[in-house]
Parts: sequence; structure tokens; C-alpha cells
Amino acid sequence: MPAPRGRDFEQTRKQLAEWLAGALPEARHLSVSTLSGPAATGFSNDTLLFDLSYERDGKRFERALVCRIEPTGFGIFPAYDVARQYRVMAALRATEVPVPAMEWLETDPRVLGAPFFVMERVAGRIPSDNPPYHAGGWLTEVEPAERAAVWESAVDALAAIHRQDPFALGLDFLEGPAPGEDAHAWQLDYWARYAAWAGNGRPQPTCDAALAWLREARPREPAPLRLCWGDSRIGNMIFQDGRCAAVLDWEMATLGPPEMDLGWFLYMDRHHSEGIGAPRLAGFPDRAATLARWERRVGRSAQHLDYYEVFAAYRFAVIMHRVGRQMIEYGLIPSDATFPNDNTASRLLARLLDLPAPGGA
Repeated sequence: MPAPRGRDFEQTRKQLAEWLAGALPEARHLSVSTLSGPAATGFSNDTLLFDLSYERDGKRFERALVCRIEPTGFGIFPAYDVARQYRVMAALRATEVPVPAMEWLETDPRVLGAPFFVMERVAGRIPSDNPPYHAGGWLTEVEPAERAAVWESAVDALAAIHRQDPFALGLDFLEGPAPGEDAHAWQLDYWARYAAWAGNGRPQPTCDAALAWLREARPREPAPLRLCWGDSRIGNMIFQDGRCAAVLDWEMATLGPPEMDLGWFLYMDRHHSEGIGAPRLAGFPDRAATLARWERRVGRSAQHLDYYEVFAAYRFAVIMHRVGRQMIEYGLIPSDATFPNDNTASRLLARLLDLPAPGGA
């Protein structure tokens, strides 16, 4: 298993400039600014920010862009497909869903060492994950009215996603159950396979108990197949003065019941407050108000939301198990560390289902 590696920003800048010169054959005096962003491949992908400058037809163009590169070391998921993400966002660009303009896709790994795409850089602020936004970052410093605006705009963007017909948009290439198939069983089977891969044969007692509960309690009636963002949370959105200006990070996109997204959205906010022992910031609408707003915007009642919140907790706990195993693999924590099974995600999952605390019987 390859360890995370550093990226030579200057070499990458030169490679990117050469590639962009080919992508813009009519451009003259093309230059790429110094790159900024995380220096290592990290837990998701390389994100490189840069400014592109060139002349064409006697005019000067200055563009703020982002390059997203497929990870070559650590991977939270078995496969990471930047081309799929590009296609999803490109399809949504013509809809009411706020996504950046997608500029170029390169699937040849020889250019930057892995496939990548380039998109518009949207100005604004992103709620913090580290520390979680209820405990630190700019959302702790603004007025409650702006927090309410951020949340409501995020719910509106989520509802806009769920109003889309993924088949009309040509998004039927996304993984998901076939029409008429049991959508709940398909998603549970998918995440059970993921959990087995993430744990590499090691037990996950809390997650295993939660999966058994989810299988037994799963809704039996057919569920609508809609576009699900997957990692639906305000930490994956860019905000401008309380308005959602862009929805980012589509690596978990799938076809399934839209309540999966709503459950994840609510659960992740709960994790970033109750899960870390921090009070929820004043101004954020509560669960009932969030649900009512989503239902008005989507045009139907949410079904089985308690179930989908537990499903979200299970998914995040198995993802954190994967992160913990890789932290051990790379020597970031001791080999006997309990973190893979005992972390904020697994503890909150245990509380939701009244299971023994992680590490217990």
C-alpha cells in the first residue's frame, strides 16, 4: 500500500501550464501562478488553487481555478473516479443546483501522475471541519441570523439536488439499485462490502451491530431513485453572505432515496455538536424546521428519516474505521490504538441505538 506522498508544487505548476497551453491553443503569453493547497495527497484528493492568465484575440483573461487530482496514495474508498465527479457537476451546471463551472477533464495519468479536472474557483467561505464549525471557525464569529441564512440556503441547495431527475440528466451511470430493485437492501449490501474492505477482516463490533439493526428495520416499501449527493453537509459548500454559492465534493454520489442525503445532512451536524461535546450554535434551525423546509422545497414528505439518520451514523463510523486503520498503517497512531473502533462517530452511533460504548461487550 503506497504511503501519502508530497507533491512538488513547482514541477506541478510547470506541467499544468504546459497542459493548459495545449487546452487553449489560441492563447498567448499563458502563465500559471504559484499553486496553493494541501502539499500531500491526503485522505481525499489533491486540491490545487491557482490563477491562470493569458491573452486571446487581443484581450487579457485572468481566471481563478481549482485543479482536483485523483489520489495516488491514501484512499478512503476502494475507487476514486474524478471523471465521474466531473460528469455529475457538468450535468448539474445547467440546473438550479449551484456548482462551479467545469472547465477541463484529463483522464491520462501521465500529465500530473493521476487523472484530474479543472474547474472554476468560487469565492466564499466554507464551514470548518477541523475544528468542527460548532466549536471553531468563522461560523462561531458571525451573528445568529447569518447562521440561519447559511443553514436555510444549504437546505434549499439540497432540495434542489433532490428535485432533479438523474435519468433525464444522463446520470444513470452512477452506482445504485436498478429500477424496481430494493433500494434499501442494495445500499446496505454496498456499505456492508465497504465495511469489510475498510476493516480488512478486523471486527467492528458497534458497526456490525448497527448493520444488523439496519437490515432488520429497513423500510420494505419501494423507495424513489433520485440523485443523492452522498457527502451532504455544509462543510462541502461555499457560502457568500449566507448564500450557498457552490456544492462541492461529489465522490459519494449515488442513486437512491433522497432521505439518505437528508439523514446524512442532519447527522453530520449532530456529530459536529453532540458528537464532539460542543453546544449547537445559536441561529441554526432545528431538526423540525429543517425537515419542514426540505419537504416544502422538494414537494413531498420525508419518509423514515430516523432510519436514515442511523444509516448515516453507520456509514460515517465505517469510514472512520477506514481512516483509523490507515493512520495505524502510516504510523500516525500506535498499532494498538483503539481509534478505528472507538471514535466520535462510533460513540454517537452507539448512543443512537443504545448499544454498549465502543470497546464494551
